[in-house]
Amino acid sequence: MNPTVPTATLNNGVQMPQLGFGVYQVPDADTTAAVAAALEAGYRSIDTAAIYGNETGVGRALAESGLARDELFVTTKVWNSDQGFDQTLRAFDESLRKLGLDRLDLYLVHWPTPERDRYVDTWRALERLYAEGRVRAIGVSNFEPAHLERLIAETDVVPAVNQVELHPAMQNRATVAANTRHGVLTEAWSPLAQGAVLGEDAVTGIAARHDVTPAQVVLRWHLQQGRIVIPKSVTPSRIAANLDVFGFDLTAAELDALDALERDGRTGPHPAEFHAA
Repeated sequence: MNPTVPTATLNNGVQMPQLGFGVYQVPDADTTAAVAAALEAGYRSIDTAAIYGNETGVGRALAESGLARDELFVTTKVWNSDQGFDQTLRAFDESLRKLGLDRLDLYLVHWPTPERDRYVDTWRALERLYAEGRVRAIGVSNFEPAHLERLIAETDVVPAVNQVELHPAMQNRATVAANTRHGVLTEAWSPLAQGAVLGEDAVTGIAARHDVTPAQVVLRWHLQQGRIVIPKSVTPSRIAANLDVFGFDLTAAELDALDALERDGRTGPHPAEFHAA
């Protein structure tokens, strides 16, 4: 792992880099170059998903990097249409094939899709994969507190991570509280609100005081509050800048100013309603 990036300790003792690289909405043809740039910059945690259609591109970059497998932390996710016990096991095999790996570091249930009511059976498949040593840790994504509570009540393994939309404009506080209560680490997707918060006076003012970019301020805000974060970019200079967030600290007052930007500014679907195939 990159020694400059702190690690978060998951509830099973596995160490996960606190800052990783996401590839959501990156076409497969562009993914290899983007991931290669991220690895060159020093990222060691890569987050993809079956539905992104770019696991093959990620795998190609990992293979071409020359990095040892134990230096890398790779996450992917099972898609809604593959939920269910047997379907999930098949989907996992397919993801591993595309990634060119023989084991995964973290496997997530991408959405609860409560209308389908398969996430408990899906989780039992993840428990099987975990017990077999084919994945080092298992978790969920976009789970609301009620989904998380049911999963924990009806199964044996508590999720290591809950990856949710989280940024200054939508801080998902009830979910973070539920995660904390159960020893589940919170991982933020869309950590920069797709740029929507970067022009806020609070953000630009703090950036000017520290001589850093607005994006670096928001990423630092996440990290200082103990979250795992996976910013995405395909621009090498931004990829590198997003990793260069360990040379300054925000004050308590600055953290409070960013906390005050909450406005329920969700950029993605609501987990209680989303069930896309």
